Amino acid sequence: MTVDLFQGIYRKRSVFLTGHTGFKGTWMLRWLNLLGADVTAFALPREPPSPLKPPQPKREYLDDIRNAEALAEAVQAVQPEIVFHFAAQAIVRRSYVDPTGTFATNVVGTANLLDACRRCGGVRGIVVITSDKCYRNNEWDWGYRENDPLGGRDPYSASKSCAEIVAESFRLSFPELANLATCRSGNIIGGGDWAEDRLVPDLMRDAVAGKATLLRMPDATRPWQHVLDPLRGYLLLGQKFLEGNQHYAGAWNFGPDVTGNLTVGDVADRMSQYWDKIQFRNAESTGPHEARLLMLDCAKARNQLGWTPGWNIDTTLRHTVDWYREYTEFGVDLTERQIIDYVDTEPTS
Repeated sequence: MTVDLFQGIYRKRSVFLTGHTGFKGTWMLRWLNLLGADVTAFALPREPPSPLKPPQPKREYLDDIRNAEALAEAVQAVQPEIVFHFAAQAIVRRSYVDPTGTFATNVVGTANLLDACRRCGGVRGIVVITSDKCYRNNEWDWGYRENDPLGGRDPYSASKSCAEIVAESFRLSFPELANLATCRSGNIIGGGDWAEDRLVPDLMRDAVAGKATLLRMPDATRPWQHVLDPLRGYLLLGQKFLEGNQHYAGAWNFGPDVTGNLTVGDVADRMSQYWDKIQFRNAESTGPHEARLLMLDCAKARNQLGWTPGWNIDTTLRHTVDWYREYTEFGVDLTERQIIDYVDTEPTS
């Protein structure tokens, strides 16, 4: 039974989730609902062009995490036991257009939430979602580890490294936030992502429109993984915190095995084999700088948390294409069915 996963620890627990109207946050809310959690969610209203109505939490606050007063009032009102922080400005190219807004959301917004939790009392654990792009990217041929230097050439990447520093500062400065983890994941894909300037949403929108997608950087290598893989890692960390285990505080990588490190062109080609409407053509980007090579070393999560990816790259791509094809052709939302399928292939936690 899905509700019995993670030792059943989320059943009827008070969970505070930010960013539930975004791609990853939507999947997280669906999974928490299946686990029987008592979820309070805080986020901006869902942006177009997403046609999906987000799942409903028990309580919902539609506001901006830059609004420190509203955020603090929401946290105080529900007195959460565990907090998952997803809310962010998550688009690299958008950060060039609005760098100050990106820093305000990703850095100040994170500080606002942590300060609200500090003042609340009773929070047993906080899991802050950042990005693999928080690392100072030297375009190495090996994966970055949690103790490698932070950095960021573009505003988005820099904002994520700053959010990591903010989180570590709060964890070390305030004993009541000792159970605080930050999570760095690779290029996450799956159904229901409609953001601009991302490979999978671009491919799917153009497939429906009967157009070929222009690949900006077909030779760029990324660590591709299904959204459910890192979510399982975040939920495992939350479980440890709810069990009172402070050993799991700090930074964590959650990425695919080596087979998931593919070029943009390879991913597009493999996806086109699952749906013949997907077409693409290669062109070098003339836009702002984006990293060409980035990989993660996830030995810490494997050895200390017992986490490994549940779906390989072929299963990930097939389920992703299935989701969009079923939704665009028949209006069927496969999210919960795919969570259950994923759980059936995973060891019980």
